[in-house]
Amino acid sequence: MIFKSSTTAVPETPAVPRHIAIIMDGNGRWATKRLLPRVAGHVKGVEAVRGVVEACALRGIDYLTLFAFSSENWRRPEEEVSLLMRLFVTALEREVSKMHANNIRLKVVGDLSRFDSKLQEMIANAERKTANNTRLTVTVCANYGGRWDIMQATNKMIAANPGVTAFTEEMLAPHLAMAYAPEPDLFIRTGGEERISNFLLWQLAYSELYFTDTFWPDFSSDTLDAAIASYQKRERRFGQTGDQVAKKKTEC
Repeated sequence: MIFKSSTTAVPETPAVPRHIAIIMDGNGRWATKRLLPRVAGHVKGVEAVRGVVEACALRGIDYLTLFAFSSENWRRPEEEVSLLMRLFVTALEREVSKMHANNIRLKVVGDLSRFDSKLQEMIANAERKTANNTRLTVTVCANYGGRWDIMQATNKMIAANPGVTAFTEEMLAPHLAMAYAPEPDLFIRTGGEERISNFLLWQLAYSELYFTDTFWPDFSSDTLDAAIASYQKRERRFGQTGDQVAKKKTEC
C-alpha cells in the first residue's frame, strides 16, 4: 500500500492514532535517580517496551515505531554501547516468538551495516518470521537518523531515475526507510526533553507532538492513554481553517 504524504493530501484523522512514534528517553536518569547503574535503566526500559507493545495491540493501533538507538548514540561510552547491543540481541531472542504468536510484525530500520553479522542475521530472521503478521507493526529504529533517511532515499531516487533533473515528493517517498507505514499521527517523547532529535524528520511534518516528564522505564498503559487523550482533544487542520475541518465533520 502507498501512503500519501500529509503535505500533498489531507489524510484521515482517526479518533485513535493509527501510528504512534516514540522516543524512549530517560533510562539512564531513571537508574541514576535510584542510585543504580545506567544498565539497570536500560534493562527496565526493555520491560516497558513489552508493556507498550501489548497496550497498542489492545487499543487497535496499527503501527508503533520506537527510537531505540540513534546514529548519534555511538558517541556514548563504549561500555554502554556494547551493553545496548547485547540487550538488543537478548530482546530479539526472547521476544520475537511471542510477537509472532500474537500476530505482530517486527521491522528494524536504520543503517544496519554497522552492527555485527550475528545481529544483522537475527534481525533479518525476525523480519522474515513475522512478515505476514497483521495485528500490529512494531518498527525499531536502530542506528537511525532522520537526515540519514532523507539522504539514503534521495540517493536511491536519483539512481532509479537516470537523466531526471526535477523530482517530487511522490518520487522520493517510496525510498524512505518507513515507506510501508503511514506518517505518525502521534509522536511521544518521554524523559522531559522537548525536541525531535533527528527522528523521522520527513515523516513528522504534521504529527501531533506529546512530551512527558515520565522516564521511559515508568511508561505504562496509563501514560499511553494520557497521550492518546491529549491527541484526541486536538484539531488537526493540515493547513486548512477550523471552519473547513468543522464542515467536513458535519458532512461526514
